[in-house]
Amino acid sequence: MKLKERLGAYGDVLTKESLKKHTTFKIGGNCRYFVYPKNELCLTQIMKIIQVEGLPYKVFGKGSNILCSDDDFPGIVICLDRYFTDFYFETDGTCVVQSGTSIILLAHEAMKRSFSGLEFASGIPGTVGGAVFMNAGAYKSDMSQIIQEVFVYRNGICEWINVQDLDFSYRHSVFQQHADWIVLGMRCQLIPGDQKEILDLMDSRRQRRMASQPLDRPCAGSMFRNPTQAQAWELIEKIGFRGKSIGGAKVSEKHANFIINDKNATAEDIMTLVTMIQKEVKEQFD
Repeated sequence: MKLKERLGAYGDVLTKESLKKHTTFKIGGNCRYFVYPKNELCLTQIMKIIQVEGLPYKVFGKGSNILCSDDDFPGIVICLDRYFTDFYFETDGTCVVQSGTSIILLAHEAMKRSFSGLEFASGIPGTVGGAVFMNAGAYKSDMSQIIQEVFVYRNGICEWINVQDLDFSYRHSVFQQHADWIVLGMRCQLIPGDQKEILDLMDSRRQRRMASQPLDRPCAGSMFRNPTQAQAWELIEKIGFRGKSIGGAKVSEKHANFIINDKNATAEDIMTLVTMIQKEVKEQFD
């Protein structure tokens, strides 16, 4: 049986799929197979096929924090944002959610139920899985403050890992050291709140983002982690790189910590600009 047919038994399969279609940067070569597993059981079978065939693989959500190579990827991209999208709320604010769920959608669903704790995530354009992986955050809040457990595929089995074992810190989690682990879901704890106050806060922050960030341009959000003693955007401005272009990549004039795909940028354009910024900031500010 052909590999595509074997994979197709467990999910939707696209061949020679352009990764430009699946990243907010709109950058990337083609991948051999782009697969949407239908459920956890199907994912385990797809992983067995990958291991037997010795194929490289990557895991995607909404592609909002990913820069893909310009080269074609000879393996399989597993995407979880089509079928892994269920979520469940208990009356005490416990929320169990699959990793392919939009974190923005989840924040709004929490608001509808008058639960507070996810307001910071209401403008993060990714999935729950990506938010867990990066310990995504905003407005001095992040995922580690609400997560209690994460459901993970590792070593051939699916299991829950307690938050104490996830090594959360600023934009960091244990998953960044384990490329072979796949985040399948999480259990988090929210708290009862006033629905109008939650909605008003989310609305005010949305307006602030729209006014200060280049959300109408292909990008991957904030490009650099903030150093301990400074804001990344301030350092980029001080080295004179606001509006700086390399090929089709450009430092946003609206927000200097955003690099945008201005004119059909390549991954090489983006990385060249990133490296230049890092070098200049290191030389001038250490």
